[in-house]
Amino acid sequence: MSCLRTVTLIAALALLPPELTYAQTPPPPQVTVAKPVVKDIVERDDFIGRFDAIDQVDIRARVSGYLDKIHFVDGAIVKEGDPLFTIDQRPYQAALEQAEATVASAQVRVEFASNDLDRAEQLRKSGNIAEQLLDQRRSNFLTARAELDRAQGALRNARLDLEFTQIKAPIAGRISRKLVSVGNLINANETILTNIVSLDPIHFYFDVDERSYLAYSRQENGGTRTSTQDGPNQVELTMTDERLAKRTGKLDFIDNRLDAASGTIRARAIFDNKDLFLTPGLFGRISLMGSNPYKGILVPDEAVGSDQDRRIVYVVGEDNTVSIRPVRPGPRIDGYRVIRTGLKGDENIVVNGLARVRPGIKVNPQVSTLPPVREAANRNLNE
Repeated sequence: MSCLRTVTLIAALALLPPELTYAQTPPPPQVTVAKPVVKDIVERDDFIGRFDAIDQVDIRARVSGYLDKIHFVDGAIVKEGDPLFTIDQRPYQAALEQAEATVASAQVRVEFASNDLDRAEQLRKSGNIAEQLLDQRRSNFLTARAELDRAQGALRNARLDLEFTQIKAPIAGRISRKLVSVGNLINANETILTNIVSLDPIHFYFDVDERSYLAYSRQENGGTRTSTQDGPNQVELTMTDERLAKRTGKLDFIDNRLDAASGTIRARAIFDNKDLFLTPGLFGRISLMGSNPYKGILVPDEAVGSDQDRRIVYVVGEDNTVSIRPVRPGPRIDGYRVIRTGLKGDENIVVNGLARVRPGIKVNPQVSTLPPVREAANRNLNE
């Protein structure tokens, strides 16, 4: 029976078409390959920080009194010297008039004592006046002159007090709301009436970690320096609702020591704010040069795969055989991923179709060319 079945199977196979008799070998998978982009690049580092006003002033009165007038609108832009508040001037006007009268009286006494001293000196020449009386008139003159000096000092103080009843803006900027209403008693040097912050230019403070600080300090030429002795360095600013940096500023200050608790050092940049859009307290992301210019190798993110705990790219050889190449990726620049080590830049790497390849197989490569800049929306944004 077994021989009969074998003969029957052989006869059935003989009747099949030749193309189905043997298993076919699948064609090589089709993938897209390209050479990495090789060009001069400068890496940039991003730091989160907050804006702060260059100047900010709490407005207080220099004299006490009842608040009489308010001359500004809450939240308005004021110029240096603009009137803000007026304290009731009547008591200080009266004090000024009294001081002026005291000065006039002191001037009369000085004039009388001066004439009396002149007469005594003339009588002394003829011997018709005692020496003691001459000394007394000289003392009266000196006392009268001192009283005049004191009265003139009191007059200057009275004029200052009257001037201080007009409270003016010491700086230009945006004023806050009034904190005291008309009719309230103002205590000199104590009561805060409002505050003003300057807006143009404006400072941006951020913290640099210790590792980045050391990297910047080791740069010899170009790049961002932690010292401003060679002049300020250009930085770029991106707001929290933006993807592209739209403002540029200059790094103008690095603190003189690192914070032992956080391991960071405080840095500061300055930005022009002609449109007054930037407001103290806003968050932002600052981008500054993190390396010297160098020849970089860039590949698309989708060309980088994973093999357990390492990053790899697939390289296609001259015989179209695929091999893996371990790489160490860096930040994103111009829409590409920087490859720090692992590639020379002249290899053909798989940029599309990674799921269809594995090491050692042959592929059908379709050669393409990568543009110098890719994904403009992500340009200059490092990850």
